[in-house]
Amino acid sequence: MALLEVKGLKAYYGQIEALHGIDFDLNEGEITTILGANGAGKTTSLRAVCGMVQTDGSIVLDGESIQGMSTEKIVARHQIAHVPEGRGTFTRVTTEENLRLGAYTRKDKEIEKDYERVYHYFPRLKERREQQSGTLSGGEQQMLAVGRAMMLRPKIMLLDEPSFGLAPLITEELFEILSTINREEGVAMLIVEQNANLALNIASRAYLLETGNVAMTGPADQIMNDEQVRKSYLGY
Repeated sequence: MALLEVKGLKAYYGQIEALHGIDFDLNEGEITTILGANGAGKTTSLRAVCGMVQTDGSIVLDGESIQGMSTEKIVARHQIAHVPEGRGTFTRVTTEENLRLGAYTRKDKEIEKDYERVYHYFPRLKERREQQSGTLSGGEQQMLAVGRAMMLRPKIMLLDEPSFGLAPLITEELFEILSTINREEGVAMLIVEQNANLALNIASRAYLLETGNVAMTGPADQIMNDEQVRKSYLGY
């Protein structure tokens, strides 16, 4: 069942049209990836879903149109968490204080328990819970960004270039954890990623964007075996 349905989506930066009427969707509990070169519209697609850019078209989340809805209302009402490129870490507060900021829209009394839930997936964050987050390594800051998103208890997690700036071994570890969170928590994930090989390995479906248009879509294994994709994005 589609949790997120996007049809005819156009997005604008001022007078510049960055997306030209694209369609994509995300099913409950599914990992879908959006691939493409720099400037293809990947990041803009996530921003459009979150209400962060001007859009036209249809965006339906959990059966309700969110077209034109404010970012704050989308987050609070539909439990959609955005992990931006560059991590967005609040560098002058501790690791645990960063996590608490991820739960700012929640009114329930389970927040304290959710620290341990995050630390289950990211034990290194527990070791550094009182450490100023600006002193964490790049990989630890990316884990913190994901952990902060988990504090929202999201139905959907939007991840923008989670491998950016990370060493290969750290990237592999992070993607294994994302796959585990998806499997154990049932969190649907829409992952924008330039490391096509890693993204396709954990995703069920993939969309390939080229200059603001969907150039190809299909099951992740099918996209991975496409000759054009292999040459252009997988390097073999």
